[in-house]
Amino acid sequence: MANQYNLAHRDDDSFIDALAAEGIAYVPFFPLGGFSPLQSSTLSDVAARLEATPMQVALAWLLQRSPNILLIPGTSSVAHLHENIAAASLTLPKDVVAELDAIGR
Repeated sequence: MANQYNLAHRDDDSFIDALAAEGIAYVPFFPLGGFSPLQSSTLSDVAARLEATPMQVALAWLLQRSPNILLIPGTSSVAHLHENIAAASLTLPKDVVAELDAIGR
């Protein structure tokens, strides 16, 4: 299943949970906002505290959101690819996840 889903667009929250319960994968499109990249002072502040980019934090949030989320972020360069890959090793503490969750609500 694939729909638009990211920190700011969270309409599928309950749907993702239902799919996870059935073991069905969910592939969010526009995980970084699409044509209008995600912009949030909260996201930027969290990224600065974690010494990461806002996009790395947004991808890490998606990876931690649910085990059935499969990410396929686009990339325009090798450097961008490395930035995306680094997001997988970023662990967001629970208080940070709660802070980020507030962006989409």
